[in-house]
Amino acid sequence: MKVVVGLGNPGVRYQRSRHNIGFQVVDRLAEKFSILISTRRFKALFGAGRINSQKVVLIKPMTYMNRSGEAVKATLDFFHAGMEDLVVIHDDLDLSFGRLRFKQRGGDGGHQGVRSIIERMGENDFIRLKVGIGRPPEEMDPAEYVLTPFDKTEQLLLDGILSRAAESVVIMLLEGIEKAMNRYQKRDF
Repeated sequence: MKVVVGLGNPGVRYQRSRHNIGFQVVDRLAEKFSILISTRRFKALFGAGRINSQKVVLIKPMTYMNRSGEAVKATLDFFHAGMEDLVVIHDDLDLSFGRLRFKQRGGDGGHQGVRSIIERMGENDFIRLKVGIGRPPEEMDPAEYVLTPFDKTEQLLLDGILSRAAESVVIMLLEGIEKAMNRYQKRDF
């Protein structure tokens, strides 16, 4: 079983923000594979089901970004899952809008949600799918930028990006990270 975590912030205020793209990708997976994300437990909303032959738990932490590790640790503990079973989907400022990048392990790259997971779990050996949101305008603080909604041009492209990101997770789960990297990292949307 794999635990697929989309990072974001709870509440209507943040629902369409750049920082919540992880939630949006998980929602797209849930929709595509008829997995209802409605159970509230482990400081998260989650749903269990299958992506083809792979058992999965889809999770959206409800702890706010900088405390995501609490929900992730509680979920992994409950399902007796290890770090090798964890896939985290999150936004990335350093990737151009819509660009996807898989990473197997490493630091947090300045992402507070990833930092929280690493601190809570005490290790960093888990798969991440980074979804590019681009850099803020020079005059804007990055912390403010990630909480803003996508502009009109980006919104026109967002549906395709979410579908492509969800497809990349499916390929990664079923065929491995190398196949997903080769197929989805080398090209823009």
